[in-house]
Parts: sequence; C-alpha cells; structure tokens
Amino acid sequence: MESEAIQEAINLAKSNNQKAFGYLFETFWDYLYSYLLKKTRNEDQAEDIAVRTFAKAFDKIDTFNPSFTFETWLTTISRNIQIDQHRKKKSKNKIDSTAYDEYTVREVQDGNPSPEDLLIITQNLSNLLRKIKTLKLEYKTIIRLRYFEELSYKEISERLDLPLNTVKVTLLRAKKVLAQEITKNEG
Repeated sequence: MESEAIQEAINLAKSNNQKAFGYLFETFWDYLYSYLLKKTRNEDQAEDIAVRTFAKAFDKIDTFNPSFTFETWLTTISRNIQIDQHRKKKSKNKIDSTAYDEYTVREVQDGNPSPEDLLIITQNLSNLLRKIKTLKLEYKTIIRLRYFEELSYKEISERLDLPLNTVKVTLLRAKKVLAQEITKNEG
C-alpha cells in the first residue's frame, strides 16, 4: 500500500501539477536508477532509461492502476523500454544487402554526409533552433547547456545552482514541450 503522500502526489500529477511530478521524481529516482544500474551495468544507459521511464510514466499517469505500487509500475515501464531498445538494436543490425546497389553501399561505407544530407541537416537545425526560441527561458537555458554546450547533469546543476533531480525533471519537461512544438507544426 502506497503512503498517503505518494497517493496524493499521484492524484495531483494526474491534474498536471508540476510539484507533484517533481515529488514523485525525487522520491523514486534513486530506486529506479539503482535498479537499472544493476540491470545495465552502465551509468549512462541506466540514467537514460530512468529519464525515459519517468517521461513515459508522467505522460501516462492517468493509466496508473493504484492496485499496484508506483515502484512496480515504474519498473514495468523501464523493463518495456529496455525490451524496445533491445529489439531496435537487433533490427538495426539486420540489413538486406540485396536491396542496395553498389553506389549506395559505398556511400554508407564512406560515412561522410552527401551535399543533400548537409542541406537537410542545416534546414532541420535552423527549424529546431526556431522552435527552441519559443520555449520559456528556463527550458531554453537547460536545453542549451545540455545539448549545445554538452554539459553533464551535474555541471548544469552546479552552473544553475539547482538540485540535480530538479535539473533532470526540468530537462525532461523541456524536451517534452519541445517535442510537442515540433509535432504541432508538422501535423
């Protein structure tokens, strides 16, 4: 049986309360990260899966079944993410070489982007930068620090004088809002 504080946070999170999301993240981060670290034996991979797990859990919080513990639910989500990753990795390794001509194979082996690839990358980057500019300041800042300055979560935490888990939650929310902006204009 979940504690009353956790039940209350889950209920508040269902109404999109940001503090409740932060509370749940803070409460369950260590448990989930430790679990994933034992499974993956890789800190970066464990952290990535944990962040993706919380993102998915927060997106699907309305589907949480209170007859299970929140820990169990998070563990199940993270296990499904691991399975999906494994399947994608396996399917990436399978290539039907008969579907490609010799020129295409040489292009792939070369590894250098073609002029067309460079044009697409440039257009996509400028479009992405326009979308980032529409975000609120704290989201723009954290995305810039993480992805353009390539700082670690710890370095961002120190630079912004924020708790580490706050940085992770804020980045998670920023990526979600950015993804919504991108898909909103594609549809």
